Amino acid sequence: MISETFPTETEVQGYRLDDFLTLAAQNNPTIRQARLQISAQTAKALQAGLYPNPTLNYIGEQIGVDVEGDKDSPGEFQGMTVSQRFVTAGKLKLSREKYMRRAHISEHLAMAQQFRVCNDVRIHFFRALAAREIVELRKELLKTAEDGAVTARELYNQGQATRPQVRKSSIALQRARLDVLSAENHYRESFRRLVAIVGVDLTDGVVSGELMPQGEPLSYQEAMSLVLTESPELAAARAKLAADRVTVRREQVEWVPDIVAEGGAGYNFEAKETTAAAGVSIELPVFDRNQGTIRQAQLDYRRQQEEIRRTELMLQQQMANVYQQYLTALQIATEYDRVIIPEAELAYQELLESYKANRVDWPTVLDAQMDYFDSRLTRVQHLEQVRTNEVLVRGYLLHGGLMAAPGPTPPGHIDAVAKPR
Repeated sequence: MISETFPTETEVQGYRLDDFLTLAAQNNPTIRQARLQISAQTAKALQAGLYPNPTLNYIGEQIGVDVEGDKDSPGEFQGMTVSQRFVTAGKLKLSREKYMRRAHISEHLAMAQQFRVCNDVRIHFFRALAAREIVELRKELLKTAEDGAVTARELYNQGQATRPQVRKSSIALQRARLDVLSAENHYRESFRRLVAIVGVDLTDGVVSGELMPQGEPLSYQEAMSLVLTESPELAAARAKLAADRVTVRREQVEWVPDIVAEGGAGYNFEAKETTAAAGVSIELPVFDRNQGTIRQAQLDYRRQQEEIRRTELMLQQQMANVYQQYLTALQIATEYDRVIIPEAELAYQELLESYKANRVDWPTVLDAQMDYFDSRLTRVQHLEQVRTNEVLVRGYLLHGGLMAAPGPTPPGHIDAVAKPR
């Protein structure tokens, strides 16, 4: 039978939930990505609010023209001018405000990403914890199966059992051994999944903690109120609406023409004297007053209003499903903890006492012991469901700690130009 060596607490380091949360905060790449999204938006805000550079022009007119007393002269005029665009209507201020509000969206998205990572760490930690408890229970069930096999052989030797009953006990023993191997492999998989979320290389380790939740469970109304008032996803959607409002104002002033002033000096070789040049230009918004882009920005604003409502409804739908699973698993685990397991343990203890008094046979005691361990196994499986869904209920339903951190706009957006507005 092929198997890896299963780690024990004395052989490898033990880890608690706080250890993994600390490691994830330091090493999960998506948390760093989310923080970089904030920096990228503040950089865009800086660029969008910068004043345009002045333009230096060299002017040489009719170079080489023949004038009186000078063939192939340097030209009629040689000089330099400087032009400067004066931005009007507060466009630069609005552009900077727009990207600062997008940075605010990125802050909410970074908070959402942090919850995704922490929730995933908690979910995979509790799954690993449950897997480890199942390993221990499977080992106890294996001891019961070994006792059953020994008992069957002894009864067969005493003529109180048949050969098929011995074979049946051998099959049960081998299945118990395979269950142990399967449980150990499942624990290793759970631990490796947890390590992948954390973002560090840990080859082996043992998780330790309490699988039973502490404190009073949340009601559905409390859970729904929590997610609708504090969800980072909803906060990001509302911040996006504020950014879209600024975008509308920014596009509404885009058509207001800037003033371009130009001035300079040079030498007029025909008049043989130094002269100056000056000019002012302004674009006349006769046809293009940015009507289409203003309309697009207004429609984006209205679409974002609907997006907030869509997000609220989506969260309600997800919460209904997750909370039902959380409550059902908690009710089952609580009843197993309160009634079924104590009763199964008492039944096993009473049958054991009866066996010592020669009132029942040993296989009946082993069956009761098997029922007791099966009840504990079922309790652990439901507690795993409780913990998984509890993390989602309390963590704004966020998960997916290895998905790339989203930004306030899709990748490759038109904002990726030298001068965003």
